[in-house]
Amino acid sequence: MSREDEVLASYKENYQSLIDQGINPYPADSQKDYPNQTVIDNFEKLMGSLVSLTGRVISKRGHGKLSFVDLEDQSGKIQLFCSASVVDPDSWEILGLTNVGDFIEAYGEVFKTQKGQISLRLKRIRILTKALRPLPSEYYGIKDEELRYRLRYLDLMRPEVRKRFYQKAQFWRSIREFLDDRGFVEVQTPVLETVAGGASATPFITHYDALDQDVYLRISAGELWQKKLMVAGFERTYEIGRIFRNEGMSREHLQDYTQLEYYQAYADEEQGMELVRELYIKVTKDTFGQTDFEVYGHRFDLADQWEKIDYLTEIERVSGLDVINCELSKIRGWLRARKVGFESEAARETLIDIVWKQVRKGISGPVFLTGHPEVVSPLAKSDDQRPGTVRRFQVILAGSELGNGYSELNDPIDQEQRFIKQSELREGGDNEAQMHDRDFVRALEYGMPPTCGFGMSERLFSFLSNISIREATLFPIVKIKEDGE
Repeated sequence: MSREDEVLASYKENYQSLIDQGINPYPADSQKDYPNQTVIDNFEKLMGSLVSLTGRVISKRGHGKLSFVDLEDQSGKIQLFCSASVVDPDSWEILGLTNVGDFIEAYGEVFKTQKGQISLRLKRIRILTKALRPLPSEYYGIKDEELRYRLRYLDLMRPEVRKRFYQKAQFWRSIREFLDDRGFVEVQTPVLETVAGGASATPFITHYDALDQDVYLRISAGELWQKKLMVAGFERTYEIGRIFRNEGMSREHLQDYTQLEYYQAYADEEQGMELVRELYIKVTKDTFGQTDFEVYGHRFDLADQWEKIDYLTEIERVSGLDVINCELSKIRGWLRARKVGFESEAARETLIDIVWKQVRKGISGPVFLTGHPEVVSPLAKSDDQRPGTVRRFQVILAGSELGNGYSELNDPIDQEQRFIKQSELREGGDNEAQMHDRDFVRALEYGMPPTCGFGMSERLFSFLSNISIREATLFPIVKIKEDGE
């Protein structure tokens, strides 16, 4: 029998011993007077007190009549000082049947050891949950990334990993506070749609049995629905919800993730940019305690003045291409020279977007990108002062796009024509081109006030944390193994 098998057998033997003694290894009740860290932080006040603490046993050491146990809960770790002369005899026997990984309830006196360590002098112990499998040796850092995601519940036992998700919760809480304080109302819009709209992405398709028709998982956080709410008379709405895009994975992209989208009536992109700057500064202060960051070798401070740069001007400055008017062969040649892949039959708007993604890599930010061509912005209002462009803005940080907003297109005739153009692209093989949403056009025909919309995803959190978006996801999807795991 291998050492691993011996350890596994000992866990099951201890479980059976508890059963044989009539002890329920999985009771429903428990007593917890304080989080562990509260005892440590308030030692002077609690010294000498008898308290009940709970948590997971993460280490055991000692021999004979003296043992030390490290007990960890959500707040932190505390030491249990276990002496056979103090611990209740029945509890001493239970302590011997306790393994690393078990959840226990410990009752005893708060004191400080001769070495100065704040501890609990154990008097009684109860098993709350008996582990049947030992924690892996890699518990404090599984090296293989896919294995960590596959056994994410073990990876999340590490306090530093758990802390990341408390921080992420603060990220979304701060956004809600910011918008709520400014009169926005949180809404929930459909996740299943008959037309996947509001973004350029490939949707997931499923079947709705009750209606006997295929539907799509949404690719935006209710963009077209929220604009219908503007038609209905709502003036400030936002949604924080899951969206789904059937496309590749990368350090910055997942197929399902959380996104914020807000819409503000009687506001344009200039007002939107000011609101977004204020939002980013508040959220980063609340979440990270700072506004200055270093990501991908770029340094930037969100508290600095945000420069505006022009889409076409920046592309021409870096690439030398007039992407709107030059021959497509020039754009293709520029991309091939840099070994950038693209479909041979890709339309101009697709090639322009690919060029821009190369150009933006040199921008540290924070900047607002403006002056987007109409051909890459099918839902944004045209700029009357500059034909062929739209009133759109994007947040650029460290060479990446970390937010997108615009003065919303509310001309139903113009919107109809752009949907037709997008439909032609789809028919030509572009699965990310937008679908023709006739019901949305009909809603616009009833009138939508001037509106500014903006969207950003949880990618901002992972980006500023300088980790991959999978690392910032509690349970990222992994490929099923042949054995079904």
